Amino acid sequence: MNFRTFLRHLREGAKSVFRNGWMSVASVTSIVVSLFILGVFMLLVMNVNALADKADSNVQINTYLNLNVDEKLRETIKGELEAMPEVSAIKFVSKEEGMKELEESLGSEWVEGFSEADQNPLPDAFEVSVIEPTTVGFVADKITALNQKYTEEPILRVKYGEGTVETLFKITKTVRNIGFIFVAGLGLMSMFLISNTIRVTILARRREIGIMKLVGATNNFIRWPFFVEGAMIGLMGSIVTVTLLFVGYNRLYAASQTDLTLAQSLIPLGDLWLPIGTIVVGLGIVIGIWGSTMSIRKFLKV
Repeated sequence: MNFRTFLRHLREGAKSVFRNGWMSVASVTSIVVSLFILGVFMLLVMNVNALADKADSNVQINTYLNLNVDEKLRETIKGELEAMPEVSAIKFVSKEEGMKELEESLGSEWVEGFSEADQNPLPDAFEVSVIEPTTVGFVADKITALNQKYTEEPILRVKYGEGTVETLFKITKTVRNIGFIFVAGLGLMSMFLISNTIRVTILARRREIGIMKLVGATNNFIRWPFFVEGAMIGLMGSIVTVTLLFVGYNRLYAASQTDLTLAQSLIPLGDLWLPIGTIVVGLGIVIGIWGSTMSIRKFLKV
């Protein structure tokens, strides 16, 4: 195909979009409705996944040391924790820091008399973060097993929310899977709905296609303007959809800033517009071309 022929196909495809007026409007509207529903679910799934990731990242292992552990042994244990390949970070929390945090959370009247160094009943501790949250139980067992290397056990107890953490992982995994299934299902439904609308548009022009075939036009010569038309309809529909999605989401995000919980839960639009926009626009164009391709095949056999 030479450049002049390509320009001709572009011109004819663009003319067809406007020449077929209401049919094109129906196709664009079908794309907007379908992609808008799909886009809303994608935004919902991405925000739910972000919340799940945040919950997973907050999972940590609190390793409490016995009161008789001196500084040298404490540094030895710290080194053993750092050597574990599953561990991403370690924070030492002294008994004084632990008491200060307890005082801030409960109030000074509840810890009165225990804040002095010789009266502080809290142990020193390590807050251990892991690379992969799902390994938290395995790492906790490895930390507990360190006691076997010493005559006097240096680790008092290891806590990571056993039972609750496993339930959290199951819930987040279920939410992610359900979200993926919904988005995939809506995507397929959108493709068939939009392609059927485009098929109706092409059905109304079957005489035109038949005449072109009878005067000697090749299949490719007939197809290309329809490809262009389908791509333009998909592009227009997806641009309208992206605009509606982003304006609506931006207003929702702005309104959420008055609520501290919601403000921390929603992903900023700046982190969403590129992946969502790319997927919606790309899907719109692909669906437009696919719908035109599938619909015109039967009319090329004259």
